[in-house]
Amino acid sequence: MKKFCITLSILLASSIMAHAQYISEVLEYKPAPGQQTNSSPWGVPQAAKSLVGTVTGSMSLGAFGGYVIFKFGKPVENNPDNPFGVDFTVFGNPLVDWSEPGVVWVMKDENGNGLPDDTWYELAGSDYYFSSTIKNYEVTYTNLKQSIAANVPWSDNRGKTGFVSANSFHTQPYYPLADSFPSVGTENYTLKGTFIAGAVDSTANTNIKSYKRAFGYADNLFRGSAPYTVPDNPYTLQKENSGGDALDIDWAVDANGNYINLDKIDFVKVQNGMLANGSWLGEVSTEVTGAVAVTPDKSITGVEDMIVIKDVPKQIDTSKYQLEVFVFHKGRLQPGKTINWSTNVAEAAVDANNVLTLTKTSDVIVTATLAENANISAIITSKVVVKEITTAIPSQSAKPYIRLYPNPATEYIKIGGVSEVAVSIFNISGKMIFSHEQYAEGQTINISDWAKGIYILQIKGKTSVSFLKFTKK
Repeated sequence: MKKFCITLSILLASSIMAHAQYISEVLEYKPAPGQQTNSSPWGVPQAAKSLVGTVTGSMSLGAFGGYVIFKFGKPVENNPDNPFGVDFTVFGNPLVDWSEPGVVWVMKDENGNGLPDDTWYELAGSDYYFSSTIKNYEVTYTNLKQSIAANVPWSDNRGKTGFVSANSFHTQPYYPLADSFPSVGTENYTLKGTFIAGAVDSTANTNIKSYKRAFGYADNLFRGSAPYTVPDNPYTLQKENSGGDALDIDWAVDANGNYINLDKIDFVKVQNGMLANGSWLGEVSTEVTGAVAVTPDKSITGVEDMIVIKDVPKQIDTSKYQLEVFVFHKGRLQPGKTINWSTNVAEAAVDANNVLTLTKTSDVIVTATLAENANISAIITSKVVVKEITTAIPSQSAKPYIRLYPNPATEYIKIGGVSEVAVSIFNISGKMIFSHEQYAEGQTINISDWAKGIYILQIKGKTSVSFLKFTKK
């Protein structure tokens, strides 16, 4: 009987896998420069075929902006009976403490022509609302036309420059070759998308880390076990079921950051969201090994709430630090929820504006708990170094503590910690909608007539530029 049950289980799993809906076609593959680009099997055109019908393919997207567009055999439905509400899973090859998050976009074939030429909607993952996340980010890569591996220069649409660094492990040219990728300009080309800062720690030469995101990004979580049509719960830290990165069509947002409701999607785009180097490990480069649609099964349930805290530095060198915390239900932002804070030391406290204040150098552990459900919490840790104050006069070299409030806002916003600075506000599409050349602390900015959505505030001082993000409800 035992042997019969085992055999039956194997047959059942095989039957489920046989009916699983995998990637049926890769429609476009355009990598950014990277250590796997132009190298088989991860960075050549044939990598596209490796994703079809499996979760164990091999494709590297290179540095920021590299992308792949694919479709399944039939549209993926936004089925309310799917476990945890998720609709499909994308698989990559992350390592322990080394995730390479890719932003995921979806499209419905609204014009019915079978081509991905309608509107892309971003799936708003856990980092979407962080102040460090940049919409409409553009990076231009320049071809130095080297026959062997060499640093590839880049410049972005915010005035920054850098290199995709070559290493000794991969000796082929890192800029996409014209014969393999004819759509890439031979002199330079520009890739666009959403930038997420992620969290890369390269302070230890032999233990470089790129920490995983909470939810909503590809190449972020380990693959589990078959059947891959049974997804992981994206709102818990445990690996279970298929593993990989389970994604919900209900996370889709429009260009203004507003959630939209799609009954199904026909196309998926995965775009590397990071522009970072991990020392000898090379650039952070999203890999995709396959994807599969979820099988509806309303009997599979679990936690559907999550608290996400923006990453903090390993060492904070100030006595005040603005924390960013967000509450999600089934992956959708829940503004206005009450958070209860606690710390491991008496000298540390977090106030109602989520400002961490410390009066003593310490290793601090901060816990955020959802007031309405004590089982939902998140933890951050950091070494906080508080410089000793020997005079009542503030140090002229101290970093200004800039804050924006209220956030989210409905009628107005104010900025604290600034003096006679230039302020500009952009909508999520990058259009400037407000500017003030001589803003003084505490002045009211009326936003009552603005559309609901996400806005970026730029503060330009004499020697620095800062960016803050806020939500208009």
